[in-house]
Amino acid sequence: MWGMVVTAVGIAAILGSIYLIWTIGKFPGIKKITKDSKLLKIVIPTVILAAGFGIFVITMSVINAVIVLIHLMLFRLIFGIAGFIINKVRDRENTFYWQGWGSLILCTVYLGVAFFTCNHVFTTVYDLETYKSVGNLKIVMFADSHIGTTFDGEGFMKEVEKINEENADIVFICGDFIDDGTGKEDMLKACEALGKIKSTYGVYYVYGNHDKGYGRNYRGYSASDFEFNLMLNKVHVMQDKVLEIDDKIAVVGRADASNNSRKSIEELTRDIDENKYIIVLDHQPHDYENESVSKSDLVLSGHTHGGQFFPMTVLGMAPNDRTYGYEKRNGTDFIVTSGISDWELKFKPGTKSEYVVINLKGK
Repeated sequence: MWGMVVTAVGIAAILGSIYLIWTIGKFPGIKKITKDSKLLKIVIPTVILAAGFGIFVITMSVINAVIVLIHLMLFRLIFGIAGFIINKVRDRENTFYWQGWGSLILCTVYLGVAFFTCNHVFTTVYDLETYKSVGNLKIVMFADSHIGTTFDGEGFMKEVEKINEENADIVFICGDFIDDGTGKEDMLKACEALGKIKSTYGVYYVYGNHDKGYGRNYRGYSASDFEFNLMLNKVHVMQDKVLEIDDKIAVVGRADASNNSRKSIEELTRDIDENKYIIVLDHQPHDYENESVSKSDLVLSGHTHGGQFFPMTVLGMAPNDRTYGYEKRNGTDFIVTSGISDWELKFKPGTKSEYVVINLKGK
């Protein structure tokens, strides 16, 4: 699937570049310089586009520069179609090049907001109830920090300070805490930050599909080194593991769905007393059918980044059962977070970076 996505993005970027070179040449100032020279009509817009692309490559990355390029192309295409229709209706062309300026301004505002919603961490609150005797429980959950994308190890400490203000009873990390490109120093600092989280019952973590680094070793540390530092900082690493807390809560940590040998939810919950409130941590949200008919009371996931871009934020992302937010199935509560950070990308149009606070009210 990702091969198809990369290919589609590459083709869109190439076609978008050709289209933008043509539209840049239509700005009055550029037309004045190029005049009747066919060569200049190609060279000057190409240089302008290449310079803009290069600035985003240097300040962000190649992939983020491509994202900007594609969005600019889409906005210009929308304005171009609108301009064509308006000119046909009016039977004359507008002397002011509003299609070019309008698309440039609107794209800047759109991606500016998307940059803010990606790099600023919001708090999302859910209020849940259960008939089980757990009293009142305050849960903080986050996923997909991908340390090094929107904040490094030091930056993550600032988010920990915000989390500590919540006075949580328990904290869950639902995968992709680090990434394939997270450096050793940032990994160590981020793990140290986890050790400073204040909660009644501690911090619990499950692996995502990025944490182990896809078997590469250029990060300067192994998956075992990472796990050691998590445990060194009193984080409970949950991989197909069950831990019972205070004789009223059971935390079930699932191995990531990319692990073909992971246990089924039925196996993991089989021996748990049904009177306990059972919380399942599962990085990828696509086992809802089985989880909803198991003993699970609450299932927490990440992975989707809330859809990341429109229209996926609205249409959803297959094969996930849910892209973002809350739903209830067969008495089981499901929550998917859009992530506290992002993977590689610095824009989240239509969604946001967040950590989740769950106020659970029981008997």
